[in-house]
Amino acid sequence: MNRLVKGDKAPQFTLDDDNGNSVSLADLAGKKVLVYFYPKAMTPGCVTQACGLRDINAQLADLNTIVLGVSPDPVKKLENFVTKKELNFPLLSDTDHAVADQFGVWGEKKFMGKIYDGIHRISFLIDEQGIVEKVFDKFKTKDHHQVVLDYLQSGE
Repeated sequence: MNRLVKGDKAPQFTLDDDNGNSVSLADLAGKKVLVYFYPKAMTPGCVTQACGLRDINAQLADLNTIVLGVSPDPVKKLENFVTKKELNFPLLSDTDHAVADQFGVWGEKKFMGKIYDGIHRISFLIDEQGIVEKVFDKFKTKDHHQVVLDYLQSGE
């Protein structure tokens, strides 16, 4: 796993969203984009993280920031997640984890004594020019939205 760091150029990608529409990072130039990777739709930690971002999405928009959630879930599962939790930002389907690989967030994980490959819960703030401005990798799911908002509001 060779994760992107601050200053790296973000890989250009296009993925289908929860409605089956293509979303391209290139189409979002001129805005900050929070690309947050999460392991699996509708699991407790992922619900907590997504709902936190949902609740501050208007504040993020005021800070010229768009949220994109990325997981290996299929479009139909993402559609259900968005509907059930009333999410107000797109979730993107990376079923072959190609984008996760490009960002360096797909790799070995350990849970309850089992070792497997999966997405690591890491977020990248990409600036208006497509450069990684900040990597968020140390947070609790319940605090993720506040950590991001605090960073954006501080301008650091």
